[in-house]
Amino acid sequence: MKEKVEAALNKVRPALMADGGNVELVDVGADGVVKVKLTGACGGCPMSQLTLKMGIERILKKEVPEVKEVVAL
Repeated sequence: MKEKVEAALNKVRPALMADGGNVELVDVGADGVVKVKLTGACGGCPMSQLTLKMGIERILKKEVPEVKEVVAL
């Protein structure tokens, strides 16, 4: 599942990089919880939670149905 999640994140990265940020995969749990770290401009952005839930989590759930939740560390 980790490879599928990484492939899905690669689809999100260009949009994040356009704003000076990025996302780093930390862990994919057997329970379907994906842990990521927002880096660059995304790390301190006040909109990062919205980006995480409405952007990254939505796309990951669509691409990898086993994903239940995405959390930022």
